[in-house]
Amino acid sequence: MKPPILLLWDIDGTILTTGGAGEEALKDSIERHFGIRHTLEGIEVAGRTDKLIAMQVLQHFQKEQSMENISRFLDGYLDALIHRLPACEANGKLHPGVQDILEEIHTSRPNIMQGLLTGNLERGARLKLEHYNASNFFSFGAFADDHHDRNQISAIAKQRAEGVFGLQFPSDQVFVIGDTPHDVACGQAIAARTVAVATGKFSAAQLKACGADFVFEDFSDTAAFFAAVDP
Repeated sequence: MKPPILLLWDIDGTILTTGGAGEEALKDSIERHFGIRHTLEGIEVAGRTDKLIAMQVLQHFQKEQSMENISRFLDGYLDALIHRLPACEANGKLHPGVQDILEEIHTSRPNIMQGLLTGNLERGARLKLEHYNASNFFSFGAFADDHHDRNQISAIAKQRAEGVFGLQFPSDQVFVIGDTPHDVACGQAIAARTVAVATGKFSAAQLKACGADFVFEDFSDTAAFFAAVDP
């Protein structure tokens, strides 16, 4: 019998794109709280946690980074996201191959366990995945609710997975899957193997340069994906 394998998935840029709904919802919350329509210029979004994005926004507008202000801003973002997801869905989609991979794991690969490792707040993650009919593949995850530092979230995700499944996952059987150098770094923080995909804002060459173990242009070649994670 094959050893158990743990896959920890990023969402935005990796599993799906919301067609800009997330960024538009952030802008909506900025407008709601600060009275201006902002471009997000100077605020790093890709690969960052929602909490860290909120902290950057508050710093940008010279506001106190208190838990109250962070919570107010993120509540505004989540409220806006509910409306932005359907408004932007013409440009939103699951990325190539992802649906097939998730379904094959769910139906045919009992040795592979999977969960979420994302900078999204849990509510935001579920809103996005439910909108694109992918939420049922993930019974657990670790989120921005757990920590603002993505490298801390990876350790929480692994620990949580071991509790959920009642298994110990050696580091070489854990794969962190993402589309940014930050995803690769958070996998490296727990000595996991890293799978990077160039369906977000970073090229395959940039992802190779940051030390990802496996790099794909996209996941349309599902056989190649499984050859990497479950040979």
